[in-house]
Amino acid sequence: MDKRFPLEDQIAMLASALKGRVVTPGHAEYDSLRIAALANHDKTPAAVIRVANAADIAAVINFAKATDLELAVRSGGHSVGGFSGSNGGLVIDLRDLKSIELYQASLTGWFGTGLNAGEVTAALEPNGLILPLGDSGSVGLGGITLGGGIGYLVRKYGLTIDSLLAAEIVTAEGDILVADADHHSDLFWALRGGGGNFGVVTRFKFRLTSLPSFIGGPLIMPATPEVLAGLVAAAQAAPDELTTIINVMPMPPLPFVPAEAHGKTVIMAMMAYVGDAAGATFALAPFRAIATPIADLVGPAPVSSLYIPEDPNMRPAVTCRALYMDTVNVADARTVLEHLGRSDAPMFIGQVRVLGGAAARIPASATAYAHRASKILVGYLAMYGGPTEPHERWAADGIAALRQHDTGAYVNFVSNEGPERLRAAYPGATWDRLRQVKAKYDPENLFRLNQNIPPAA
Repeated sequence: MDKRFPLEDQIAMLASALKGRVVTPGHAEYDSLRIAALANHDKTPAAVIRVANAADIAAVINFAKATDLELAVRSGGHSVGGFSGSNGGLVIDLRDLKSIELYQASLTGWFGTGLNAGEVTAALEPNGLILPLGDSGSVGLGGITLGGGIGYLVRKYGLTIDSLLAAEIVTAEGDILVADADHHSDLFWALRGGGGNFGVVTRFKFRLTSLPSFIGGPLIMPATPEVLAGLVAAAQAAPDELTTIINVMPMPPLPFVPAEAHGKTVIMAMMAYVGDAAGATFALAPFRAIATPIADLVGPAPVSSLYIPEDPNMRPAVTCRALYMDTVNVADARTVLEHLGRSDAPMFIGQVRVLGGAAARIPASATAYAHRASKILVGYLAMYGGPTEPHERWAADGIAALRQHDTGAYVNFVSNEGPERLRAAYPGATWDRLRQVKAKYDPENLFRLNQNIPPAA
């Protein structure tokens, strides 16, 4: 690229060579496209490029290298660290890559990285199929997959990456590759948990699962230490068919909950049972016996019903901190409840995700997600307006009070916590192996606006 031309002219020349859209400051769409999902991050890139295909991505990569512009990649924009934006650089925005190719006979499908979890689930459900994703319909398919994917079906079907069969990716050299178990297998290993360090994934091929019967929904319980600890213990003892994500939070004014509970801290246990009604009744009985529910809305439903509706016009600041734990006993539960009471955020959540099952039966070395033996993932989340620092301190203090011997970290929940916490996401030989793959596919660290893994020397 001839640097004698102003950057604006160079970007205009790039735009003329692409099938996708290039949106720069001054365009009517610029502000709506540049902002991320979280108000913590308000960045102003030189251009947002809504790519149309892999060739567009390769051209943008070459342009970024020629102009020395930093490069961010956005799938859904949920990045807790704000990595899907740039000040003065380029944003490769994948949200127009929404192709879906289903192969019912082989129970497989290709999915564009611009899809979100809700869109994928909505496309699969009419066909009686499911893919294990997360607990939010608006999260981008690219982000949740590349980080691992811990969601409502983790005990039955494993992480999202455990269903991944192949990925089409554009590398730092502009090469368009398909990585799977037999081709670029080192890259395929790294993509399953190593984040966006190795290139720009344009689409994923997943193994899909038939889902003939599903029972799910919220079980809303009183927020006491004994109830919280009891729910965690029951979830750990439950059959693999049942996955539980427990949220301790202020009760929204929902019509199916008694008015006297509105605004009070409750336990909303989201139950997800793969199987028939008789099996669900047996598996859920220990939970229902812990205390009299405030509301019991668990029943036959599509998996998509577990995605809590989100107002697209809401853009709060969000703080998230998380850690793995082996147990949550009554004392731990009391600590969680007491700490939640110290938050002055309009919405705060203490979340417990009980792991194990299918996710734990895969060897830790099989993927870059290496926390197969971890039993419970606990997190604090605050949603607010105004300054971030008090809420960051609140969440960090809460995690410190709960820390047990499992020092690992789930990379999708790691915010801007420094290199030590990122290193905890990739323990032992996993880190060294990822650095070797990084050196092979991105030796100059072009893809560094992420939870960055530096290339090996």
